[in-house]
Amino acid sequence: MALKLARRSAVSPFIVMDVLRAANARAAAGADVLHLEVGQPASSAPSLVLEAARDALTEERLGYTDALGLASLRHRIATHYRETYGSRLDPERVVVTAGSSAGFLLSFLAAFDPGDRVALASPGYPAYRNILQTLGLEPVLVPCGAAERFQPTPELLEAAGPLDGLILASPSNPTGTMLDRTALGHLIAFCRDKGIRLVSDEIYHGIAFGREAVTALELSDDAIVVNSFSKYFSMTGWRLGWLILPADMVRPVECLAQNLFISPHSLSQHAALRAFDCREELDGHVARYARNRALLLERLPQTGLSRLAPSDGAFYIYADISHLTNDSVDWCRRALEETGVAMTPGVDFDPVEGHRFLRLSFAGEEAEMAESVERLGGWIAR
Repeated sequence: MALKLARRSAVSPFIVMDVLRAANARAAAGADVLHLEVGQPASSAPSLVLEAARDALTEERLGYTDALGLASLRHRIATHYRETYGSRLDPERVVVTAGSSAGFLLSFLAAFDPGDRVALASPGYPAYRNILQTLGLEPVLVPCGAAERFQPTPELLEAAGPLDGLILASPSNPTGTMLDRTALGHLIAFCRDKGIRLVSDEIYHGIAFGREAVTALELSDDAIVVNSFSKYFSMTGWRLGWLILPADMVRPVECLAQNLFISPHSLSQHAALRAFDCREELDGHVARYARNRALLLERLPQTGLSRLAPSDGAFYIYADISHLTNDSVDWCRRALEETGVAMTPGVDFDPVEGHRFLRLSFAGEEAEMAESVERLGGWIAR
């Protein structure tokens, strides 16, 4: 007799990881691959971080840390907010997590009960809705199109009915659009008036092109801020992130973290203490992203991909391909097989309209971007 599987495990796959698996299989078979599918910097961790990790391996015991993270790292993150945003932050409100993914899990568990309705923009990062569903929460997809710059508005949220939570992402994945201070302020005021818990995903802060990233911490002490060392700091595989919490949530999150994770990765924490001293190196990566972005925005329209999201920040371009296909999954599969260019179909980010879109990551090397456009242009023309 077959044993049951829990209903909570019946979530949609994270399709970009399926694409990565197919791309890696192609590479293992000896064919070349141009990786525009995964939102991962091509660069390694900063040199000072690598040096600190080597030192920690020889000098530190690397046992468990506090469940909330190393006190020294929590203080350094608080200092980062003063240096970057001018915000005074009590280090006691900082929680170090095993990547932003653990941060989302901890914050959702602490802020919401089963059955609560949590709104999120569609298109948006798929793990939001999948984690919510796994926890017995109701993801409320709010369709946000080009007219809204792919970001929610108070009017759209009002039409969504009663809400317990709202997840914002600025810069967003997959569109790269950002909320300015006024737009973010209106959404924070809406949440305050309606008793809605705001979760602000800020993991792409530091990667913006001519616009200012605004942290929710500047405008509210009630919001949950999620950030990570993965993107700007180029430390994806180190699996380290952080939360900024309202003071009354710190102890509940600590208890959850003690039981679910014990503590964040010790080696990663010791190494990350130096990440904030690497601005020149990291800003050099952002300059490369800017060049990649400019190349794609100039040359993609020449291939027929001309309906593009603004891409204010992060390292993504979200492209409307409805004039070429009504099945972005199949289109991306064929593109990988026939050109070697790996891209993510839009259904990963929008289960309703995503069949008309795809996402390209420009976190790689400049030569990869140029070669990808060349191959796609020829393939689309054929």
